[in-house]
Amino acid sequence: MSPPENQAAWLYGVDDLRILPFTLPDLGAKDVRVRVKAVGICGSDVHYLKKMECAGFVVESPMVIGHESAGIVSEVGTSVKHLKVGDRVAMEPGIACNTCTACKEGRYNLCEEMKFFATPPVHGSLANEVIHPADLCFKLPDSVSLEDGAMCEPLSVAVHACRRAEIAPGKSIAVMGAGPIGLVSLLVAKAFGASKIAVTDVDDSRLAMAKQLGAHAVVKVSNKMEDVEAEAEKLRSVLGGKVDVTLDCAGFTKTMQTALAATKSGGRVCLVGMGHTEMTLPLTPAAAREVDVVGVFRYRNTYPLCIELLESKLVDVKPLITHRFGFSDADVKKAFDTSAKGGEAIKVMFNL
Repeated sequence: MSPPENQAAWLYGVDDLRILPFTLPDLGAKDVRVRVKAVGICGSDVHYLKKMECAGFVVESPMVIGHESAGIVSEVGTSVKHLKVGDRVAMEPGIACNTCTACKEGRYNLCEEMKFFATPPVHGSLANEVIHPADLCFKLPDSVSLEDGAMCEPLSVAVHACRRAEIAPGKSIAVMGAGPIGLVSLLVAKAFGASKIAVTDVDDSRLAMAKQLGAHAVVKVSNKMEDVEAEAEKLRSVLGGKVDVTLDCAGFTKTMQTALAATKSGGRVCLVGMGHTEMTLPLTPAAAREVDVVGVFRYRNTYPLCIELLESKLVDVKPLITHRFGFSDADVKKAFDTSAKGGEAIKVMFNL
C-alpha cells in the first residue's frame, strides 16, 4: 500500500485557506523528514490570512502557512548523526545562509537570505510532513510534550527579548500587552529572576490570565493617548516606584510612549511587538534620561534554553494553549477564525 499523500494548509487569498497536496523536496544528506504533530497559530499567520502581507512581506503566490511546529522524525539524511527515526523534535523555522556578515557575527536572525517557514515565498509547516535541516530540529525530552515543543517558537521570542533587555534577578519589569508574546515574556522574565512584573492590557480576560501566570500586578489600560502619563505613573506605583525594564509586546505608538515614560532613568525599553510600522515618540526626553531602546527580530540560539526551561518546569506554557483543532478544511477555518477573534483565545493549536 502506498503512503497517504502529503497534505498542507495553503493560503490562496484573503480568508482563503485550502488543504491540498504538498510535494516535498528530496531529502538532503543533512536533512530530516518530520511527521508534523503540533502547530500553533501565530499573529503573523492571521495577518497573512487577513491582509496577504505582514511586516513588508507579501504573499504573491499560494503559500503553505504555519511556523510554530513540532513532530516526529520519520526519515534521516545520510549525514545526520544526532537524530534517529522516532525522535520527537521541535523545529526552529528559520534557515540562515551561514555565510553573510550577520551570520558570521553570530546574529543569524538578521540574515538577509533567511528562509523562514511561512514567510513569503517560503512554505510553512502546517502539513502532514515537512523536510527540514537536522541542525534546526531539537530533540524533546520525554517530559516535554509535542505541543510544548511547538510553543518553543513563541517562547524563543520571549527568551531573545529578555536577553536583549538584560533582565536579571532583582529587576522590576513592565510588560505591555497580554497577548501570547506578552504572556510568554512574563513567564520567561520570571524564570530569569525578575522580582516584580506588572502586565498591561485593554482586555480583562487577558489580564486575568497574566495574574494566573504569576504577574505581581496587572494594569488595565485604554487606547487613548491622553492616558499615557497616568498609566505610566500607575505602572511605577504598582512596581514600588521604579520600572527597570519595559517589554513592549504590543508595539503601538501609545504603548511605546507609555514604556518610555514609565521606565526609570538609565533603564531599558525593548520593542518586541510590531503593531505600528511608524511611530511618533518623545525620544529626546528619553535620551536625556539615558533610557536605552532596543529592538528584537525573531531570535537566535534559543531553542536549547527553551527546552531546558520547559523540562525543568521553570516555565509552563500549557495554560496558554486555550483551543485545539484537528487538521481538516473545517477545523482549519474554525481555528483561524477563533485565533483572529482574540479575547479568551490565547494560543490556538492544531493536533495533526
